[in-house]
Amino acid sequence: MPPLFQILAASAAGGRRGRLLLPNQTVETPVFMPVGTQGTVKAVPQDTLESLGVEIILGNTYHLYLRPGHEPIRRMGGLHRFISWPRAILTDSGGFQVFSLNALRKVTADGVQFRSHLDGSSHFFTPEHSIDVQIALGADIVMAFDECTEYPATRDRAEESLRLTVAWAERSISHFRRVPPVPRTWGPGSDPTQSESGPRTQSLFGIVQGGMYRDLRRQCAKRLVEMDFDGYAIGGLSVGEPRELTLEMISEVLPLLPKDKPRYVMGVGYPDEIELYARMGVDMMDCVLPTRAARHALLFTSEGRLNIKNKQFAEDQSPPDPACQCPVCRRYSRAYLRHLMNAGEPLSATLNSIHNLAYYLAIMSRVRESLAADSIPAATDSKV
Repeated sequence: MPPLFQILAASAAGGRRGRLLLPNQTVETPVFMPVGTQGTVKAVPQDTLESLGVEIILGNTYHLYLRPGHEPIRRMGGLHRFISWPRAILTDSGGFQVFSLNALRKVTADGVQFRSHLDGSSHFFTPEHSIDVQIALGADIVMAFDECTEYPATRDRAEESLRLTVAWAERSISHFRRVPPVPRTWGPGSDPTQSESGPRTQSLFGIVQGGMYRDLRRQCAKRLVEMDFDGYAIGGLSVGEPRELTLEMISEVLPLLPKDKPRYVMGVGYPDEIELYARMGVDMMDCVLPTRAARHALLFTSEGRLNIKNKQFAEDQSPPDPACQCPVCRRYSRAYLRHLMNAGEPLSATLNSIHNLAYYLAIMSRVRESLAADSIPAATDSKV
């Protein structure tokens, strides 16, 4: 398999300007990846994502496994073809969603027994099954099955979670290397009516866990690096811990990860956070925040956060963010967006989400440009 990651420039602070060389897309890094949990970035059509410059989105193994099912998606040519997305896709392992089920799950050394949040049906996820589902979906980047540690967690609990994560990582990578690659049947350079055989085009990332214990994080990172994954993620963050702890865990793990492989922090964050983490050397980040906040009337702007439902915007004819050049800010006023939100119009979620995604993508674009010049400006949106 050809190299996955190319570093183009690096800053003295550790930030990297690079490229992910994936089959369906060359992804410029650092990159923010919109979350498309069920095969859709909520309220935003795929052609709009393309026009915004999105190069990679996330799909969720747990949700797609339950509905419509990985086997129907495989038979229809994989997730790229099913959702009509020719660019890159990363799927998470389903571990975090199973973790969030709480009373509906039972964790053993073999895997996790859980009940569907949709109909209560019983399912069993093992590392091997998670990998099989993700391979069937045809993701460009597949994640090892991990055991997410809640916050707060005792040291004993974090150590047990770490043991499971390391054992499951070994099983994930062993199974991934044994299973024949799935033909890529849709995307640039492929014919959707034909199957193509050839070498594996999917990559597998390991996930560093260890709770909020620095030595456990170091231990987990060391073990995963020995397994030689294609890339490495830092998971188990943004689970209720203070932001200072999030930063501390990222700072602890980053220097331990291979410099020639991509580094991914999962589930973060606010605009100033993603810029800070990119400055530190994080190459990939994702979060539901831009679209979730949008559906609750929260807009991120160069002037700080706006609750667009506020009465002060009732007759405000200015754009949501005068410094933004996204399609929403070029066309619509704050007054109109407020009206849509207060009237319960579905268009509200779409327009707000487009703006917030554009704002996040613009941050990453500026960071990449400044990294190329070996300099990153001060973080934006300090009102967090």
